Amino acid sequence: MKRYHLELVVGLFMLLGFASFAYVSIKLGDIDLFANDHYRVSARFGSIAGLKLGATVQIAGVDVGRVAEIRLHPETYEAQVTLELQRDVVLQEDCIASVRTAGIIGDRYISILPGGSPVLIEAGGEIFETESAISMEELVSKYIFEK
Repeated sequence: MKRYHLELVVGLFMLLGFASFAYVSIKLGDIDLFANDHYRVSARFGSIAGLKLGATVQIAGVDVGRVAEIRLHPETYEAQVTLELQRDVVLQEDCIASVRTAGIIGDRYISILPGGSPVLIEAGGEIFETESAISMEELVSKYIFEK
């Protein structure tokens, strides 16, 4: 009977440990299992050099979403980026999405400059005004080799 009691306590301790590990993994991984408080919009860029999945999307320096998907558009050969934004963030159809760098050599992120149009972008819509990433290598090369 004592051995059965000891095995039961060890088993419950192991279950509690696994549950704690799963909870911490979900929280640190920033995974929303049951919440659907985001919507998606897409934007096309000529170059997104250095932008990664999960990069932040900011408006006025405030995080309002993340990059959910990056793929090559089959017809235009532009980078098509899908942004996952918070539901309470509304975008006007004339907003501008730019690929920016945090600091000199920091991570890339998407910065959105709101527009003034009364027409809003719906879920699944597209941002048409975009600015591509600035390549530091191209700038240095242009400065060095052009006189």
